[in-house]
Amino acid sequence: MKVAIVVFDGVQALDVAGPLDVFAEANAFLPDHQRYEVTLVGREAGVVTCSNGMQLAVSLGYADGDAQWDLLVVAGGPKLPDMHPSDDLLAWLQKQASCASRFGSVCNGAFVLARAGLLDGKDVTTHWSDAGRLSDEFPQANVQPDRIFVRDGRLFTSAGVTAGIDLCLALVAEDWGHELAVRVAKRLVVYIQREGGQSQYSPYIGAGKDEDTILGKVYRYVSEHITDTLSIEVLANAAAVSRRTLSRVFSKHAKVTPSIFVEQVRVDSARKLLEETDVPLKTVAFKCGFHSATHMRTTFSRRLNVTPKQYRLRFRGEASA
Repeated sequence: MKVAIVVFDGVQALDVAGPLDVFAEANAFLPDHQRYEVTLVGREAGVVTCSNGMQLAVSLGYADGDAQWDLLVVAGGPKLPDMHPSDDLLAWLQKQASCASRFGSVCNGAFVLARAGLLDGKDVTTHWSDAGRLSDEFPQANVQPDRIFVRDGRLFTSAGVTAGIDLCLALVAEDWGHELAVRVAKRLVVYIQREGGQSQYSPYIGAGKDEDTILGKVYRYVSEHITDTLSIEVLANAAAVSRRTLSRVFSKHAKVTPSIFVEQVRVDSARKLLEETDVPLKTVAFKCGFHSATHMRTTFSRRLNVTPKQYRLRFRGEASA
């Protein structure tokens, strides 16, 4: 199976190394005629420098020859959303995607596919920090910001960095079965399928920490009175504005209602306690303004797709380790 990973100067090294290692480990279990043949494809053959300074040898320029690929993957990079690929590259991607059995991206490599028009009308994802921008700039794409990876027909997109490993494990499972994917995951010491979505790894509050703004005043008040009953009237009084003004500000800048904002602050506060302390779940719930441990569990399951106990086991355990 012929695989092309599209790279460029400033590419995220793990976006490339993760898929490479998955396919290399899979090859250890496959006969020669079924192995993955992975090629790094760039603007031209030579060397590209990753965002961390690592250099990668690129064996093929995208305009060289007329190779056909079974799988085409575009890697991401910190500066990729601001890059504007050449018309030649976009045309090449369109042609290759039309012929490949599968194509997709790791992390914000989705921006390159979007600029080639390959995400229009598709369910897609990308790194949580770039999801809003992808959705704004390419409204024809149905961006699902909390997914680790998404498949829509022949198109595969994944979240940030290590999610490329999740994606490629899923592809290996599709090609050769779940058992082989599990063996590869064990060799790499990774989850075969991670619980929850990207939200468990990202800060939930994206706006509101500037204390001079209305949102900042509300955020400070909620943080200091997190166990109180926090109605919209209370929040409006805290910010010294009307209910109508408060609702308008939240709609424009926070993109959520005041009640959802309060819930998000409580979730973030609970996450911090779960990560940094061993206090009982009931105590965490009380300290963060939830009615009960059950209420906190229901909220975590709805927002993060994991329970507080699962969250603590993962992040408290990793911190301890």
